[in-house]
Amino acid sequence: MALTLWLSLATICLFGAMSPGPSLAVVVRNTLVGGRRQGVATAISHGVGVAMWALLTATGIGLLVTKQPELYRFLQWLGAGFLAYLGVRYLIAKSNVSASLAIETREQGNGLTGAREGFLIAVMNPTLPLFFLALFSQFVRETAPWQETVLITATAGGIDITWYIVVALVLSHTAVLDRLRRRAHIFDRVFGIVLLGLAIRIVI
Repeated sequence: MALTLWLSLATICLFGAMSPGPSLAVVVRNTLVGGRRQGVATAISHGVGVAMWALLTATGIGLLVTKQPELYRFLQWLGAGFLAYLGVRYLIAKSNVSASLAIETREQGNGLTGAREGFLIAVMNPTLPLFFLALFSQFVRETAPWQETVLITATAGGIDITWYIVVALVLSHTAVLDRLRRRAHIFDRVFGIVLLGLAIRIVI
């Protein structure tokens, strides 16, 4: 792949990662509740999920998913259900941050909660295959060698991981994190409403 094409691909992937949505909400919330380790774990696992969709789309499987109405609808409902689950969870979260932290710490182990939610929010996002289908139509060639497919997949996943790790590291800075945690209940309510709204939008 020519350098100019790769730079175009990387730029679009970066803008896609930076766009606000459920992924950002989950990374921010997990960083707020679980600190740097949980935020970084969320970022990495989310990037793995994004890379998986990129690989499936580049190899043609993503097109098959979107061309099967029943399968794609199932994916939409599954994604909406997970967003609704997270939304309700955030809405009913304890306003006492220390209590929430104690619960999350028992659950997360070595960032397990963040890793699980980051991966699932990417895999169950029905807009990702559509995004990559539109994106890869400009970059994927039928005669492309497997190395090019690997490069495209690594670019999409690597940029996503890098961006959300930056978000987690910035938010987990002690001064910033302490200030945000004092308003944790507000963020939980806002993120809960946003995720429930996105779930409803997907369903209807």
